[in-house]
Amino acid sequence: MGLNIKLLEDSFELLAPQGDALVERFYDNLFNDYPVVRPLFENVEMQEQRSKLLAGLALVVANLRSPDQLVPALEEMGQRHVEYGAVEDYYPAVGATLLKSLAEIAGDAWNDELEQAWSDAYGEISKIMLAGVAAVTI
Repeated sequence: MGLNIKLLEDSFELLAPQGDALVERFYDNLFNDYPVVRPLFENVEMQEQRSKLLAGLALVVANLRSPDQLVPALEEMGQRHVEYGAVEDYYPAVGATLLKSLAEIAGDAWNDELEQAWSDAYGEISKIMLAGVAAVTI
């Protein structure tokens, strides 16, 4: 994938103890910055949703060195998101929100190198998820 896997792993290891705060900030930021997505979560138990997001981030980071396992999981995740009402236009909003939330939680540890590593990772993740969507909509 051409990602800075070591940096992603190391930074997530530092952020993981603050995982609950990270996903809380993520949804706060998402709903504040992109209210258009709020209806997707009307019938969702948000504590469960936050747990799913944190588990998804952990899954991705844990499998960055195993694309043969990661790619199918992300393709399936993309397919599930279609069922929830997510559309391709929402992916940039989610990426921007993820970066913003990571930076907030990381505080002074956040830098341009981390921003680039996570931005690159999200770009790859979204491409794979959207490929999964395309596979079932063709």
